Amino acid sequence: MHSTNTTGRKARRTSRFPRPLALVLGVALLAAAAARAEEGELAEVIVTATLRPLPAIAIAGSVSVLDAATLKDAGQEHFGDVLALVPNLNWAGDTQRPRYFQLRGIGELEQYQGAPNPSIGFLIDDIDFSGLGGAATMYDVDRVEVLRGPQGTRYGANALAGLIYVASAAPEREFGARADLSAGDYNTRSVGGMLTGPVDALDSSFRLAVQRYTSDGYYHNVYLNRYDTNGRDELTLRGRWRFEPSEQLRIDLTALHVQLDDGYDAYAPDNTRTTHSDQPSVDAQHSSGASLRASYSGFGAAALTGIATYAETRVKYGFDGDWGNPGYWAPYVNNFSELQFRNRRTESAELRLGTDAEHGFAWLVGAYAAQLRETLEDTSLGTFCDPTDPACHADARVTSGYRARNYALFGVLDGDFSERLRWSAGLRGERRTASYQDVTADLPLDPTQPPVVSGSNDFRPADWLWGGHASLDFRLRQAQSLYLQLARGYKAGGFNLSQGLSPDETLFRPEADWNLEAGYKATLLDHRLSVNADVFVLARRDAQIKTSVQSDPNNPNLFVYYTGNATRGLNDGAEASIEWQATSTLAVGGTLGILQTAFHDFTRVGDTGTTSVSRALANAPSWQAALHAVLRGRSGAFARLDVTGMGTYYFDLPPNPTTSHAYALLNAKVGWEGARWSAYLWGRNLLDKEYPVRGFYFGLEPPDYPNKLYLQLGDPRTFGADLSVRFGGDAQHGD
Repeated sequence: MHSTNTTGRKARRTSRFPRPLALVLGVALLAAAAARAEEGELAEVIVTATLRPLPAIAIAGSVSVLDAATLKDAGQEHFGDVLALVPNLNWAGDTQRPRYFQLRGIGELEQYQGAPNPSIGFLIDDIDFSGLGGAATMYDVDRVEVLRGPQGTRYGANALAGLIYVASAAPEREFGARADLSAGDYNTRSVGGMLTGPVDALDSSFRLAVQRYTSDGYYHNVYLNRYDTNGRDELTLRGRWRFEPSEQLRIDLTALHVQLDDGYDAYAPDNTRTTHSDQPSVDAQHSSGASLRASYSGFGAAALTGIATYAETRVKYGFDGDWGNPGYWAPYVNNFSELQFRNRRTESAELRLGTDAEHGFAWLVGAYAAQLRETLEDTSLGTFCDPTDPACHADARVTSGYRARNYALFGVLDGDFSERLRWSAGLRGERRTASYQDVTADLPLDPTQPPVVSGSNDFRPADWLWGGHASLDFRLRQAQSLYLQLARGYKAGGFNLSQGLSPDETLFRPEADWNLEAGYKATLLDHRLSVNADVFVLARRDAQIKTSVQSDPNNPNLFVYYTGNATRGLNDGAEASIEWQATSTLAVGGTLGILQTAFHDFTRVGDTGTTSVSRALANAPSWQAALHAVLRGRSGAFARLDVTGMGTYYFDLPPNPTTSHAYALLNAKVGWEGARWSAYLWGRNLLDKEYPVRGFYFGLEPPDYPNKLYLQLGDPRTFGADLSVRFGGDAQHGD
């Protein structure tokens, strides 16, 4: 199991709403109430991650959209910078960048073994990067859409808890260009550029973007006397081409390459940002992909959409398993490391035919096919007593191959019960087959000797799965609606790979959940106030729960990973977001997520046998909140203030009993925006709060290896400056 980072502070169980959040909320509301309401209104939000593009107010479900302005104003380089703005969305650390997400408490915390089975879909321009969230760099991105709750009709088996969709900026019909520079402390540097324009001879337009971002990271390795062992080196390349030969036909071709060559040295036995590892490693992800989307509306009332995608990702991920060096652990020998090479390839094709869904009777039918192939080589090395004694070595290599194929048919019907009351019903049926093989080999101390095969697995599961939704949308007025939705999501079953499990613990069953949700959406005060609120109850059947047990207390790399089915689970809560254009220059808003989770009767494998466990989920904060105020003066002055925070949550599943503490973070950005240029100063985590993004509870320190809590810390206080220069086109909107 991956070792973890550390803080010296004991995790507190309190989940009180932090006073800074309440104070800033009060100040923001008072300032907004005192401001004189002038011209200025909020733009209509169109959601494209659904089967048909629809205004957000017309979707009977919980959706958050972070537009280009929000991403630029509140973010920096990656989706992780703005993730806290989405209610009930969290991520699990143990990686350099957010890779594994949780929505409403459901989602993966890691993938140490070679059988991906994600609960949250993650798409970039239709390209599937589920479980590979590191690819979500934000340069030249137009918006991020988050659909909370099961998306059984929209995306099927990989969207049990929801879907995250990242859309890059589209080509423009006028020539334009942009150059962006950024610099900050910790030797942070960024340079990027964008070029867009028409190709009239081909009835098309193009867009190209490139960015390079580097940083030393926030740790000092005293053993190697280096400050960059946890650094970041990230390259983003985007290309889009849009072909529009007629009003009925549009073809979009997108290409993407994201290259993260990040270091990974984020843990210390003494819970500080001073590391001692002699083998700092990497968290590198190289992702390339392409998508082709064609839309034709020449069939009368119906439109045909076809989508084809391809992606290939190489991940190199490793860590120093003991977080120390020979001198640090002397007189004991405690030397462990792990290195993984993961290669994943995905292909998908989708075809949809349907009519417009906003008014009257509408229909849509479609078919979907996808294939995922992945190989993994995982080498774990360990020496825990006499380096010359073969019995003191725990060296092993696991090589595996995995393939999954999904085929689905889906359909949606929409209609009007009355002028104000609209209904929708959808159904998706899916067939999923998978094959997996691996070989575990013990590596002898003498490198001239061949490895000794100690185990192997061969699984070929297949599942028939189904999901769907039924909803009602009642328009109170033109810009106000109430909705009620019942949705069923699903997730395929799978298998456990760790050695030593009994036969009845090898396989786990598919999971299904039912989500009942009611919400209110409105655009008020002459389109200057947007309100979005919902309450939900999500009931899980055969809930898949994953845990791990340190099978050898003297080996911090050796864990048994086990996924089983809890008899049932129940997640319930509420979500709300508000955006108010108080004046033509001042906007205030915020989000709030309330969450309660529980699973029951999960049979856990332990070192003393099996036990039945009922508890709350891991990485599921009891509350999450965000508040912001944005000032854009007519003369060009700009300022944005963000306060985000979350309540307590369990760090991991049993046997980890530890919890986080509640915290709040303060970010700010000020600057000047002109027609052709803009400049900003920014600061993140201005109060320099220590907060965790992952916690593990296990034995690391010889000679007794007692179980202790180790934490990975979030980013400390950082400062920097940005400069952006625009050329051609509508320069004022070039961002």
